[in-house]
Amino acid sequence: MKALRQLLRVSWTDKRSNDWLLQKAETKPQLLQAIKKRKLSFYGHALRKEGSCMEKESIQDTTPGQRRTGRPKTNWHDNIMEWTELKGHCLLMSADDRRQWRKIVHEAVNTRIKGD
Repeated sequence: MKALRQLLRVSWTDKRSNDWLLQKAETKPQLLQAIKKRKLSFYGHALRKEGSCMEKESIQDTTPGQRRTGRPKTNWHDNIMEWTELKGHCLLMSADDRRQWRKIVHEAVNTRIKGD
């Protein structure tokens, strides 16, 4: 946002919201899309690895140990299932096929964000 303020010559002391800046610049925030794409790409990459490795176990949440008490934290697997709208075994099978996984990543990144 700082760079956008400089481009539009809007001082930081002016009472202008970030939404106003984005509307004035006729652009949309793209940070969430970049994060989604990177997380989904790495998820597919990690699941295609042979055998058991630390990344694969941590993403699938199969590491030994006890969970903390209270409300469970949102993990990688929950985000991936929400963004792709795929569940369990279907998610694992589609990650094995690179072309299919790229299509899923493209569709998930380009869908509108909830609340927009």
